[in-house]
Amino acid sequence: MAKLSRRGFMMGCSAAIAALAGSRITNLAFGAPNSSAPDFPGALVVVFLRGGWDALNVVPVIGGGDRGIYETLRPNIKIPTSGAGAALNLNGQFGLHPSMAALFEMYQQHKLAIVHAAGLTSDTRSHFDAQQFIELGTPGAKSSSTGWITRHLQSAPYSPSSAVFPALSTGGGQAMSLAGFNGAVAMSSPGEFNLDGWSQYVAGQRTALRTFYAGPSFLDGAARETLDTIDLIESTAPGDYSPANGAQYPNTSFSDNLQSIAQLIKMDLGLNVATVDLGGWDTHENQGNSPTSSDPNGGYMGSQLLKPMADALKAFMVDLDGSCPNWANKTTVVVMSEFGRRVAQNENNGTDHGHGSVMLVLGGGIRGGAVYGAWPGLATDQLYDRADLAVTTDYRQVLAEILQHRLNNGNTSTVFPGFTPTAPLGIILDPATINPPPIPGTYTNRVYVPMLRKQGC
Repeated sequence: MAKLSRRGFMMGCSAAIAALAGSRITNLAFGAPNSSAPDFPGALVVVFLRGGWDALNVVPVIGGGDRGIYETLRPNIKIPTSGAGAALNLNGQFGLHPSMAALFEMYQQHKLAIVHAAGLTSDTRSHFDAQQFIELGTPGAKSSSTGWITRHLQSAPYSPSSAVFPALSTGGGQAMSLAGFNGAVAMSSPGEFNLDGWSQYVAGQRTALRTFYAGPSFLDGAARETLDTIDLIESTAPGDYSPANGAQYPNTSFSDNLQSIAQLIKMDLGLNVATVDLGGWDTHENQGNSPTSSDPNGGYMGSQLLKPMADALKAFMVDLDGSCPNWANKTTVVVMSEFGRRVAQNENNGTDHGHGSVMLVLGGGIRGGAVYGAWPGLATDQLYDRADLAVTTDYRQVLAEILQHRLNNGNTSTVFPGFTPTAPLGIILDPATINPPPIPGTYTNRVYVPMLRKQGC
């Protein structure tokens, strides 16, 4: 008989869960409470930009021979290299969209790495197919019954899938990357994770439910597990949360999602993987990416999409960086989309579905301050289908490096069946540089030194 998940039980009991519009936390996967042991590596947050973002204006070419091609094919939406709204210079060849100044600061601090010409290698410009291929982790095939995150949770050596709070969904159905994983619980924010009902009767309801579900059946077990999870979350006083380190989250649903994830990380429940969706990137018309003195953020794409996203991501990392312990060192964020856009603008001052994209990797343990990946070029014979930026880095290569070196899961052939990683891009720092090894040698004399500990840690 199939095991009833906590998510299924909570749906049946009508827990107080609010769906989010625009952006949504689609899933959170947890390890065991108090599992911040040396073998539990930390958290991965996967931000999926639904709609296919315009990688060539997010990280535009600002130098070399391809700059002329870029300007010719994008006369109305190009990002300038000087004056009002100029691209933020990354390395002389590439720049960052001017509305993403918050992430440019992280790049300069070596906390942001950029992988250009990355993405899905399958030949599709369908949103639905591309998203399904990426989330299943099996490009070109839809037959897999499990998503790539599910396979990570099942194959990780520290067994996060067997934990008391393994997964969470909110804002709709379960993400395809967690297909085949039945341990999801819905939550919009920790403060709203509770039993629904009049406050004066909740304690009685809880007692009654525990009495009612005291038997040995699988239904009884799922019920008690759900009630224990609610007690665990409520015991951390989630409604009293305040961002640390002066972090200022923008007033957006995406920002609310990230703040909730930061709060859950700090609860020290062993958060392992979170996925967050952010839509609106299908910019077929009026991208407005050419900044002006009156609109330095560059219209719709800059002011409505890129700036709020960049500001929220920075606030998230600042919030974690100000925590005690410093959770930013154990958290990695990857930003990705199903594909990029065409090199040439269309007649509506927008861009149509393309191929090559760009991925962002943020957080602790990242060798940031660099643009990774082989640049294919923008000449016609260098383009995919003679129209799109070519993919030179399979998106699975980036995720595999993160799984192996940040989440301590070397079972990449299980997570991404049929895929063999190539030589590492090098976006992850050697763990020894973060946690230096003991000084070599044999010592027989003990040395005692005073220990200093920050209050509250």
